[in-house]
Amino acid sequence: MKQSTQLALAQSDIEKAEARLKALALLLQEKSYSDVVREAQELVELALKGILFQAGIEPPKQHDIGRFFKERQNQLPQPAARAADRLGAISERLGRERNISFYGDQNCIPVQEYTCQQAEQALDDAKFAYQLAKEVIGER
Repeated sequence: MKQSTQLALAQSDIEKAEARLKALALLLQEKSYSDVVREAQELVELALKGILFQAGIEPPKQHDIGRFFKERQNQLPQPAARAADRLGAISERLGRERNISFYGDQNCIPVQEYTCQQAEQALDDAKFAYQLAKEVIGER
């Protein structure tokens, strides 16, 4: 993939992540806690993929890229490399919650299961990933 395309995709991912960050605040205000968790996962996915594109690495076409991200720590820009373990762990945790927070199952009704504390943690993690991606993608 051409470098100019990768940089454009990185910028696109951070713009999409920023829109989701705004939506997360509204979802939290509306006490839609399972939706906060779901959208936080998408924001983190976009942020990490944006960082990878910025570094010239094509990310896999899957939702949880935490392990992939951590494995490329040495190829990432310094701010992302220093936070790779934390970002990878966030991605892995939210990746596990992605489907259950949206669809539920026989043991979990999302609107009943997720708490304000879980939503706030997901929001904090999403903000961390977004801010780091914004810093990295802003470095050109």
